[in-house]
Order: sequence, then structure tokens, then C-alpha cells
Amino acid sequence: MSPEDSVRRAAALRARMDERRTVRQFAPDPVPEQVVRDAIACAATAPSGAHQQPWTFVLVKDPGIRRRIREAAEHEERISYDGRLGEEWLAALRPLGTDAVKTHLTDAPALIVVFQQRYWLGEDGVKRKHYYVDESVGIAVGMLLSALHLSGLAALVHTPSPMRFLSEVLERPANEKAFAVIPVGYPAADCTVPDLVRKSLDQVLVEK
Repeated sequence: MSPEDSVRRAAALRARMDERRTVRQFAPDPVPEQVVRDAIACAATAPSGAHQQPWTFVLVKDPGIRRRIREAAEHEERISYDGRLGEEWLAALRPLGTDAVKTHLTDAPALIVVFQQRYWLGEDGVKRKHYYVDESVGIAVGMLLSALHLSGLAALVHTPSPMRFLSEVLERPANEKAFAVIPVGYPAADCTVPDLVRKSLDQVLVEK
């Protein structure tokens, strides 16, 4: 690739990514499953500590399972909004208008639950530690969000706390811990997005 092409592509990508917004109201319209699968495949190309790839992506399409996830998530969220979060955190959330009701968990046509693998079992049954798990899975989620956005789909990163119920509902093994829940779909016709202003490049970039 020539330097000129590189500059053009970088500028186009920057403009495209600047259009990304978090969506909390989803249309029930189905999305092409192959698009979601390809986005997950892109996420799985992320770098990871010792190339151990300590992630599992669970694509939840079954409405009954998504309903169980929503019920459990809203139970935890009600406890959080009733005081577990603390006033400082609640104050930070108020401008976004969020609450304990999580319609996106059942409205979105697809749900991706990302798990991090804290360790793995060798053929001898002995636990083997994964390295830089948080960093590796965080990078993969970022790549997943980018792939979904560039493919024309909207997404939301939902992190109910605690998230142990996800392992139970989705019957995941003991070495996996839920990292994030990502509803995927198209924005609802009446979707509203907070008028947020991102920090400028000068505010986030330091050159020496």
C-alpha cells in the first residue's frame, strides 16, 4: 500500500468510526447471522498474551434464554440502582438516562456474551494459567465492536454486576467468567442517543 493510499484509508476509517454510537433501543428486525459470525471471527484475531486466545463468544438467539438473562440481569440491576452502585456512580449515569430496565436484552435479535477463560486444563487434567486475560479479552471486545459497526450493525456493551448468573444460564464451564453482554441489531425507529461529545485528539494524544 502506498503512503497516499494509507493516508486516505486512515482518514476514511477515522470518519467512519467517529459515527459509532452506543444504542439502547433496538428494532426486533433480524440481522444477517453471517455478519455477526464474521464480526466474532474478526474479534478472534485479536492479539493475546502468549497467543492463548482466552475468550469464548456465546451467540444467544433463543428468545427463552434471552428472557432468562434479562430477568436475572434486571434483578441485579435493581439492587445496584437501589444503592449498591453508590451515589458517585449513579450521578455519572444520570445524564445517560439508564435504569434497571434492560429491554435491549430481549429486543435485540442477537446477544453476544463474551467470556474470559481464566485458565485451561491440559490433557493431564492439570490447570494451566492464561496470561493477560483482561487485556486480551478487552482488545477482542473492542475489535468486535468495530467489526459490528463497520458492518452496519449497532451494539451496546452491558456489564451487569455481578455476572455469575450468565455462567449458570448459559451452562459455561468453571474456568470461564463472564466479561460483557453485547446486544446486536439495528436501532429502533424511535431510538434516542445521548448528545455526547468525544474528547479531541489533542486531549487524548501526548507526543514526546
